[in-house]
Amino acid sequence: MVGRGELTDAAWRRIEPLLPQVDGRGRPWRDHRQVVNGVLWRLRTGAPWRDLPDRFGPWQTVYERFARWEADGTWARLLEHVQVRDDAVGRVEWTVSVDSTINRAHQHAVGARKRGMLNGDELEDPGRSQARQALGRSRGGLTTKVHLAVDGRGLPLSIVLTPVNDATAFGQVLDGIRTPRLGTGRPRTTPDRVLGDKAYSSRSIRHLLRRRGIAATIPERRDQAANRRRRGALGGRPPAFDKVTYRDRNVVERCFARLKQFRAIATRFDKLGDRYRAGVVLASLIL
Repeated sequence: MVGRGELTDAAWRRIEPLLPQVDGRGRPWRDHRQVVNGVLWRLRTGAPWRDLPDRFGPWQTVYERFARWEADGTWARLLEHVQVRDDAVGRVEWTVSVDSTINRAHQHAVGARKRGMLNGDELEDPGRSQARQALGRSRGGLTTKVHLAVDGRGLPLSIVLTPVNDATAFGQVLDGIRTPRLGTGRPRTTPDRVLGDKAYSSRSIRHLLRRRGIAATIPERRDQAANRRRRGALGGRPPAFDKVTYRDRNVVERCFARLKQFRAIATRFDKLGDRYRAGVVLASLIL
């Protein structure tokens, strides 16, 4: 019997060949499917690793496998494999929507090991350490900002984490779109069009998209429109904007809503930013 939220037989048949295989050396590994289901249970419930039910095996084994596959890129390769397969059959819709959401960080997410503690060296500034782990501070407390670029179906193509006060992540999100070809050829890195809300209405972002030959559907902010009109002919023409096309941007909002069904995504418990991002990658793979 497949438990709630666990991999179905069909899903397991698709990902099993992509997981690291036992090479016969050392102690045999615990069953991959059991471990992956344990990771999914923790991702769905947001419970501490130590509270993992016994049916998934020792919690230390499940956590170590999750951390190892984050470090060697296994989770990222699984998501990339799905993207490549979908693109090969024309399922990926290359009208891309971008947005970000702020997720609350639990107090357990603080305390990642800091540098500079050897031989009496000065401790690293805690603020710099938190920024490196994509932890920021707002009026609501510690938070992490998750930036997504999703295709026209609302499925993630690029995932970037930043502290809450980082407003320059658009370039990183765009650079994160990289879908290799199934056969020969260069990876697909250029969407046909990018949809974004008023937060992305800046001269630098529009210039970047224009330079890369990407059409933009981004509404102009009210203050920008007022400044342009005040300058008269020197202000130039307003940027092109199609209200009908812009309606499709809601797919990224729906993607955030689906990802936050995983409680370990909606609230960050991981101390390391890379581990938290691996959880977002795995949740995206399930979507």
